[in-house]
Amino acid sequence: MFVLILVAILAINCNNTNTKGQVAADSSTAVAKTDSVAPPVPAKPEITPITIDSTKRYIFLTFDDGPQPPGSVNCFRIFRELGLKATFFTIAEHVEGRERENLIDTIRSSYPNYLLANHSKTHAFNDRYIYFYHHPHEALLDFLACQEKLKVPFKIVRLPGNSAWVRQGEVKAAPLVKPVCILLDSAGYNVIGWDEEWGFKTVNHESVPVQSAERMARMIDEDLSLHQTHSRNMLVLLAHDRMFAHANYADSLYKCLSILKKDPRNVFETIDHYPGIKPNN
Repeated sequence: MFVLILVAILAINCNNTNTKGQVAADSSTAVAKTDSVAPPVPAKPEITPITIDSTKRYIFLTFDDGPQPPGSVNCFRIFRELGLKATFFTIAEHVEGRERENLIDTIRSSYPNYLLANHSKTHAFNDRYIYFYHHPHEALLDFLACQEKLKVPFKIVRLPGNSAWVRQGEVKAAPLVKPVCILLDSAGYNVIGWDEEWGFKTVNHESVPVQSAERMARMIDEDLSLHQTHSRNMLVLLAHDRMFAHANYADSLYKCLSILKKDPRNVFETIDHYPGIKPNN
């Protein structure tokens, strides 16, 4: 398996030559021209477990498919205004242009309040889910490429279009996605599923929320009260940045989270503090 992962990493270095016309040799050429010394490699951040209070209910806000301004910007602003922690599962190919690069830099540098996480480079080869999961080694390369391009701090991923779990001592996945989950597990990755989803529908080519703010808050409260979650007293909410691009839908997000925040039992955390997350080896 070690050989497999090594081959995968080497393959990524080779495949970097087809990224928007940027050739892998460009970086070495730049160094040769300036005769500069490569900066030291920063220390790898560590997973820091938190003390779980059995009287509390932990909510992990996770937002997929970003960055997709203005929705991503609205989400970040709302989390900051309410003082809530959240995790952004990001697609590397969506990070094009200075605005989006700056947004990703801001999220990455805002830890521990906000966490940048891995949602693959291409989102399953542009939503080709069957092919993606039937070729698990190629899928693994896609996740590794996202990790490298975005400098994602922790080995935490979410599968495109599928809920699965990989933690210490656990691989829980449907048959279609289990092969890639096993490869990710062997590479030291965690895979995060979800307990509740704030659904969306397409209106005039845009994604808008299905549930109202009140309905979504009630669904989350019921899931926690009835212990209908993957781990007791832990709820992972899935939503998508783009749903909250317009002011009225951003207001719905603000209202929903304000309702949940009023309950003193609710604690908001980034997903690296979910129980059972593997160390960042």
